[in-house]
Amino acid sequence: MFDLKQRRIELGLTMLEVAKLVGVSEATISRYESGNIKNMRKDRIAKYASALKVPPSTFLELEDKPTQVKPMTATEIRMSTVPVPLVGRVAAGLSCHAEDNIEGYILTDSEILHEGYDYFWLTVTGDSMEPELHDGDRVLVREQETLDSECIAVVRIDGEDGVVKKVRIDRDKITLTSVNPYYPPRIFEREEMTNVAVVGKVVQSQRIY
Repeated sequence: MFDLKQRRIELGLTMLEVAKLVGVSEATISRYESGNIKNMRKDRIAKYASALKVPPSTFLELEDKPTQVKPMTATEIRMSTVPVPLVGRVAAGLSCHAEDNIEGYILTDSEILHEGYDYFWLTVTGDSMEPELHDGDRVLVREQETLDSECIAVVRIDGEDGVVKKVRIDRDKITLTSVNPYYPPRIFEREEMTNVAVVGKVVQSQRIY
């Protein structure tokens, strides 16, 4: 049976070197080498195959064979996560990353964090997004001033603190919708659109029990 680790060693490569070639973390390469390669993305298969100088079909053959997955060690878990700030609020003129606005840090999977963006966690308050998001849930926000499609995002309205809403931006209006039907949509048309500032897109949520 083809051995990813053995092949890497034969080529004189470290896990870090292979990770950079594939575009993943070193901990991810460790998981692949331990046999956990199910549902690997096609672009990663191509890069991984190129790094190990083997045909991509090698990985398809490995997926068809039963493997024993080795649990991640504490060190590997730490290597695959990064601390992302949990902020108290999102207010106009107050940076989400300002020291006096950070309540703590949450270890977050590095693979969902795209390069070139800043991220922060925010605690949801109120019931306007129930049942999708509950009061006290945390959302991971990718900071960006524009949205390319309807999505859940954090916005500021009239300079107030940021709120989490479903956001739809059309050419002549912005619609903010709550999941809870008790709260009617808020629509900002034409010149009123400048009253709404996009802070970022919600990319993950976390329920706190």
